[in-house]
Amino acid sequence: MSTHNHHEPEDQQPEKIDASLGYEPSDVRVSGIVVFLASMAIFVAVTAITAYGMGKAINAWMNREDGPTSKWATTVNIRQLGNLPASPEMQHKVAELTQQFPTPRLQTDDGNQDVTDLHQREDLLLDHYTWVDQSQGKVRIPIDRAMELIAQRGLPVAPAAQHAPLMAGDSEPTISMPLTNGFARTGYEQDQAALQSAESRRPQAVK
Repeated sequence: MSTHNHHEPEDQQPEKIDASLGYEPSDVRVSGIVVFLASMAIFVAVTAITAYGMGKAINAWMNREDGPTSKWATTVNIRQLGNLPASPEMQHKVAELTQQFPTPRLQTDDGNQDVTDLHQREDLLLDHYTWVDQSQGKVRIPIDRAMELIAQRGLPVAPAAQHAPLMAGDSEPTISMPLTNGFARTGYEQDQAALQSAESRRPQAVK
């Protein structure tokens, strides 16, 4: 069987590297760097144009949805306002503006005296005897006394209600006891109670 020697062409032979100098004698190819920078610039330009176009399209859509500019729909430049420092005068002005809204208004914080007055009226009804109808002799008793009477006498038994038959997959409803006493004290009320407790514990000055 005969063998043939295959010789690689001269242009495909690996380039011989002269390592005697200890460094690369050839320069960096500038053409590759130029191509990379040009591609990067084109990519940045295309991205910026695309983002600008998307922003214009979104703004145009929002303007169409908002309708024409009127006294009810105006564009305000908030940059002119700058940073508004918190001040008592500004808070007082905001409170005055808030009072112009019709009632009922939402509570902005828990430092309102009207909530405290409401809870004090509730405590008065819950902890003392009060008349419901004096002409008929109806009296509202304290809640502690009402609980004692219920514990002694028990609750009145209501006649059994006729329930409709349950459908497939339904179950009898269960009633759970509430986990609160009706309302929670606000932070303002807790602070006032703490101040009153501290005042009561403070030793009185001897005259």
